[in-house]
Amino acid sequence: QVLLVESGGGLVQAGASLRLSCAASGRTDSTYLTGWFRQAPGKEREFVASITRRGGATGYADSVKGRFTISRDNAKNTVYLQMNSLKPEDTAAYYCAAGSAQRTAVTAQAYDYWGQGTQVTVSS
Repeated sequence: QVLLVESGGGLVQAGASLRLSCAASGRTDSTYLTGWFRQAPGKEREFVASITRRGGATGYADSVKGRFTISRDNAKNTVYLQMNSLKPEDTAAYYCAAGSAQRTAVTAQAYDYWGQGTQVTVSS
C-alpha cells in the first residue's frame, strides 16, 4: 500500500505561483510513475502532468505546458508541481496519483494510488 499526501494549495491571484508537494510513504518502490490530476467543480478529473521514477521522463497537458513543471526527489519520496503564471481556469482540486506504469500516462486508470487532494483557487 502507498499513502500519498498533497500540500501547498491555496488562494492566489492570477499570475502568481504555487508549488504543490506530494509526499509518498509505504511501498513506494512499487510506484514508478507519479502524476498530478485536477478536478474543477462540475468537470471531470483531468491529467495535468506526470513523471517517471527512473529517468525522470515527464509529460504535460497542453493547457499547462510552459507554465507548470513537475519534478521529484527520490530520496524524499516527494514529487513537486511548480505552477507559474496561474490563471483562474487553473482553479481546481489537485490530486497526486501513483502507479506501476514505467512510462508517462495520462489516464486515471493507469494509477493505483491517490491522495486526498489540495485545493488551488486562482482569483482574477
